[in-house]
Amino acid sequence: MMDNIFLQISSLLAITVAIAFFVRMMRQPLIVAYIVAGIVSGPMFLNLLHGDKATYAMFAQFGVVLLLFAIGLNLNFNRLKTIGTISVFGGVGQLVFTAVIGTILLLALKFSFTAAFYLAVATTFSSTIVIVKLLADKKDTETIYGKYTIGLLLIQDLIALLIMVAIGLLKVGGEVTQTLVFLIAKGIWAIFFIYLFSKYFLPRFLDRIAHSSELLFIFTITWCFGLSSLLYMLGFSVEIGAIAAGISLSSSPYQPEIASRIKPLRDFFLVLFFIVLGSEISLNSLNAVWWPGLIFSLFILIGNPIILYFIYRLLKFTRRNSFLIAITAAQVSEFGFVMLYAAKQLGYVDSNIVSVFTLIAIVTIFTSSYLILYNEAIYRAFIPFFELFGKDKHRQLNNVPSLYDVWLVGYHRIGRQVGKALKELHIKFAVIDFDPRVIREMRKTKTPAFFGDVADIEFLDDLPLPSAKMIVMTIPAVDDQVNLIVYVHKYNKDVLIIANAYHTYEAKALYAAGANYVMMPHLLGGNWIAEMLKSKKWTKKNLLSLKKEQEDLMIKK
Repeated sequence: MMDNIFLQISSLLAITVAIAFFVRMMRQPLIVAYIVAGIVSGPMFLNLLHGDKATYAMFAQFGVVLLLFAIGLNLNFNRLKTIGTISVFGGVGQLVFTAVIGTILLLALKFSFTAAFYLAVATTFSSTIVIVKLLADKKDTETIYGKYTIGLLLIQDLIALLIMVAIGLLKVGGEVTQTLVFLIAKGIWAIFFIYLFSKYFLPRFLDRIAHSSELLFIFTITWCFGLSSLLYMLGFSVEIGAIAAGISLSSSPYQPEIASRIKPLRDFFLVLFFIVLGSEISLNSLNAVWWPGLIFSLFILIGNPIILYFIYRLLKFTRRNSFLIAITAAQVSEFGFVMLYAAKQLGYVDSNIVSVFTLIAIVTIFTSSYLILYNEAIYRAFIPFFELFGKDKHRQLNNVPSLYDVWLVGYHRIGRQVGKALKELHIKFAVIDFDPRVIREMRKTKTPAFFGDVADIEFLDDLPLPSAKMIVMTIPAVDDQVNLIVYVHKYNKDVLIIANAYHTYEAKALYAAGANYVMMPHLLGGNWIAEMLKSKKWTKKNLLSLKKEQEDLMIKK
């Protein structure tokens, strides 16, 4: 049997790699390849999983545990604080409206109430893996819409964890009252134990083992599965234990290392998890699920963005940012699979519901990937429609500023040093940034600063940018820089513009748009170290002096 399993997994991975190759050519997330590989390997085609479903179900369980552990590990509560209550209202509002409307739609499609409710709730969550990956590829994670989309995902993750806890409690049998009392008592004991262990023991222990990446990896796996097993013995589900294990390590200074180490193992078991799910689609189930699957996919791709758009408009976001957040979240999440997988184990839904969700996932993830990649172009296509409703009133209101010689767009890292140099040269300059913390800092130092997104044309209209002698952009988003260059040169081609890029093709795009010079940090860094080596002696004293200068800059930052 082991040889058979080995050959099966080898064949599955080979099929997955082949499909993934074509999926990446189509600029799609690999989760699509995993599900399609499961469909190909299932009873509809090759039937490679026949006879060993229990083994693959075990692999799928490992994938669920590691996914929930990773979600708990990456819950960034500090980041959630910086975006205030907006993400809370957006996340909760979207979940409620999508779940209610989705349930009504599914009831109209002749689903039972239980199946409709579970499926509707499962589709309210957007894919953290897909969205964060595509935003990072576009370097949009630090834009206004990118930050609040990630904030929306954080709220969804928190709600998802609460739902998994609730489903975990449903797995417990026995007398309801007695069981609930015991569960509450054991839950309080478990929380108390995890809190004390995480605060007083884990930091010291991690300090001792962190020098060895292998030992840190082994401990992480042990902690994840050990805590999951402990809570399972106390009557909770292993999923709750995985969530708790991840959250207990989320504030550790070693969290980035732990997350990077756990990711390959998580991805391997998730591949098998999605293959198992895809394999459950058969010809018989396909005939029953394709129509409701396509109807509900349209709801996720059109209805869900409309709901999110109006929620963020009510929260006084600009049309552009509301639109970009809305279409970015127009797909279902990998968590939906986890939720329906657990509900299926409890007998609340059957394989057809999972098949419907699988079809919805393939359609929405496939389509929304292109929506995210080309969101700016799509928004521009909708501008004539938005203009029918007049000028956008929901935007950052700034008083018309004075004229400045230099505009510094982005004050993080590079911008901070540029600003310091401009002050020393006594040049009149102003800062544009979309980070409220930067604006507060500028106000304390009495430096003119304006909060806004340079991709928003209406925001740029309020600033006398074409009257400047020079504009220095240190932001990473190339599309936003091109937008600003085109806007400024439309009114004044004599303004000197310095842009910023990390790749050669980005620099070429900025030069083609009209930039006079493009900073490339790695080239500048290489030139600086080369000049330093040629002009200074190679001594510990000189390097120590440079180190102290660097530490002073890091402290000021």
